[in-house]
Amino acid sequence: MLIDRVVVKLMESDAERRAAFELRRRVFVEEQGVPLEEEVDEHDDSATHVVAVAGGRVVGTGRAVFPPQGTPAPVGGKSQTPHTRVKIGRMAVDEGWRRRGVGGRILDALEAEARLRGMGEAELNAQTYAIPFYSSHGYAEEGPVFLDAGIDHVLMRKRL
Repeated sequence: MLIDRVVVKLMESDAERRAAFELRRRVFVEEQGVPLEEEVDEHDDSATHVVAVAGGRVVGTGRAVFPPQGTPAPVGGKSQTPHTRVKIGRMAVDEGWRRRGVGGRILDALEAEARLRGMGEAELNAQTYAIPFYSSHGYAEEGPVFLDAGIDHVLMRKRL
């Protein structure tokens, strides 16, 4: 099976970074019409990036934005505080590799890294067409649909 030939791992090199960002550009900017200045943001340099590699080529990517170390817990509020919540995003899979389990493996790797770092919850802004994918991985919708880069999204969360 082709998915068996895919290695999902933390991004390790500048070449993988360039390939992942090129994949994101193709998926978000070219396919979905997201302005490039909105696709690349201030979190890219500090985020933890995961890549899916097949035959030496990056075929998928995603990132996790962790709270800064030493972020104080808010007083009161919900039982799950933001200082233990990771923000997952920029999930992109090459068109020829979609619906083969690559996205799920990227999501699993990001969640595993979050657990290693002591995060208790993951959140993401899912494009509405992707709600079934994230729901199948244990995420629950929270709040109304909103526009981000002109695309309908919904906040989703999962306990890790």
